[in-house]
Amino acid sequence: MKTAYTSLLALAVATPAFASSNPSQPATNAAGETIVVTASRSNAGIAADRLGASVTVLDAAAIEARQTRVVSDVLRDVPGVAVSRAIGGLTQIRLRGSEANHALVLIDGIEASDPFNGEFDFNGLIADQAVRIEVLRGQQSSLYGSDAIGGVVHYLTLSGAEAPGFTARAEGGSFNTFDGAARFAGATDQLDYVVSGGYYRTDGTPVARNGTRDVGSETAGVNAKLAWTPSESFKLTGVARYSWNDYDVANTEQNPASPLFGFIVDSPGVRATKESLYGLLRAELTGLDGRWVNALTGQYADVTRKGYTGALRDTGSNGRRYKGSFESSLRFGDEVVAHKLTGALDLEREEFQNTTPGGFAFTGRRNTTNLGLVGQYELSIDEKATFGASVRQDWNNRFADSTTWRVQGSYTLPTDTRVHAAYGTGVKNPGYFELYGFVDGQYIGNPNLRPEKSEGWEAGLEQRFGEIATIGATWFDNRLKGEIFTTFPAPTFIATPANRTTKSRQRGIEAALSARPVPQWRIDAVYTWLDADENGAVEVRRAKHIASFNSTWTTADERLSGTLTVRYNGRQQDVAFTDPSFVPVNVTLKDYVLVNLNAEYRLTGAITLFGRVENLFDEDYEEVFSYATPGASAYGGVRVKF
Repeated sequence: MKTAYTSLLALAVATPAFASSNPSQPATNAAGETIVVTASRSNAGIAADRLGASVTVLDAAAIEARQTRVVSDVLRDVPGVAVSRAIGGLTQIRLRGSEANHALVLIDGIEASDPFNGEFDFNGLIADQAVRIEVLRGQQSSLYGSDAIGGVVHYLTLSGAEAPGFTARAEGGSFNTFDGAARFAGATDQLDYVVSGGYYRTDGTPVARNGTRDVGSETAGVNAKLAWTPSESFKLTGVARYSWNDYDVANTEQNPASPLFGFIVDSPGVRATKESLYGLLRAELTGLDGRWVNALTGQYADVTRKGYTGALRDTGSNGRRYKGSFESSLRFGDEVVAHKLTGALDLEREEFQNTTPGGFAFTGRRNTTNLGLVGQYELSIDEKATFGASVRQDWNNRFADSTTWRVQGSYTLPTDTRVHAAYGTGVKNPGYFELYGFVDGQYIGNPNLRPEKSEGWEAGLEQRFGEIATIGATWFDNRLKGEIFTTFPAPTFIATPANRTTKSRQRGIEAALSARPVPQWRIDAVYTWLDADENGAVEVRRAKHIASFNSTWTTADERLSGTLTVRYNGRQQDVAFTDPSFVPVNVTLKDYVLVNLNAEYRLTGAITLFGRVENLFDEDYEEVFSYATPGASAYGGVRVKF
């Protein structure tokens, strides 16, 4: 249970960002199958329906049809994903009941998590016009290391070859909201290029119960990608992305004499900024008629945050990540039995500097260096049976060295029934805030924290009914050892993190349906049942029941379409710090149903009009204790494509 830590962290941190473009494999293979690039360190696409791992791919068509602009809301349509969105605070996702900092987030191959707290804040991440999202669930530390203990979320923008031309979008609506984006992309025999940018602003709505101060935000970003392939054996790719964010922050009442102590209150003049710079350079050399691929990749991330009360800057931090990787992959065998061996070496250095004027436990810099060695084997037999195994050894200068591994398999019967299973381990190192963070009188870090360790398995069935429908269900069962939780030791009762001596458990069922009863009608539905407990108590912000339903109808001439989206989040537990001693009080957040309705009409081959209503029935709900959410809203706009 890290809610105390998260709530205090939200006083200083919120991290909106714009998504960008990056080199990626095509979204489908020659057979038209959806492929996944995140499940292998070879960087080669694998058909999603042959993986032993549980993976969901949200394609560009589905995301655009639903007109869901905020990426965290897009992820509500993925089984096993729980979202906690606090406007003016942190927006977190949890995979299969794991912690928010247990999911590795990649944006076009670049690690996007913040070294400060070891997680990615989805607040303000706006979906591009040509994007797909891969969500790989289960322990993936054997491929990616510490941050992937619970899974991987990979945001991938399409290449110039996949989505060429010029596209632009402009929309406005409730709460004085404006969203604009443009993209120019194309490809030649040797060059693939994408340049895109976006701007988003909103006055927002009050987030304090019965509050009057609107909590708004403003985000701008520009992204560029260039892939040069001078020959069949060599490819050089570069990615650069920059984003700037300015957003209002909502604080809790800190006056013990106030009846609103511990509740979110109007916080005039309290705001924060975030400036992010990311870069990636990758060189690929191919030999043996394409069967041997060697790649050298370097990436860089620089995130600077500042918090203000009025004109006075009262918080600040700078985090940097330098990472270099070498990957070598060899394919051998024939069309019936195919093998692939991949080795990877990762060298990563994270740096953090506290730039707050005063009041924190440490000043200066902290850094961590990690060396990881990966081995992966993949086997495919007649494209019906697949098997995979991976192992990783990490050497860390701050934490204990670790070994993680995973095995998985999939087999498709003649009846188009597929069975799949996996077993794996994972590890998560503490973040800098957990180690050294300090909030005067409320929180102090613990430099003696140990890494969390996870072990779990999954098994599932999937049935395909030709091109009409696919239905599947997966059971998962994970155990976490040494979970970092927040304790309140006497006599000061100041919050501090510690490792549990007991195990936590997360188990449940994921179910999904994808259907096209007729070519013009697409249906997608998912459901998750989750049983997550920590030290015998129900874990917070993890509803037992979560479901979503999307139905899109398109006319035969493909000029008019409409989508109905229904999302259900069951009752869940949270904690409130309404006791002046700062000891948490358990609270229950009620269940809720959100209904969105949208339509679009193509005026010409280049111009499309669209509109939508969000929270159609004006549901009153909270995802995080005391954070109010927007009511019904409407938006409309135009999209052009040449």
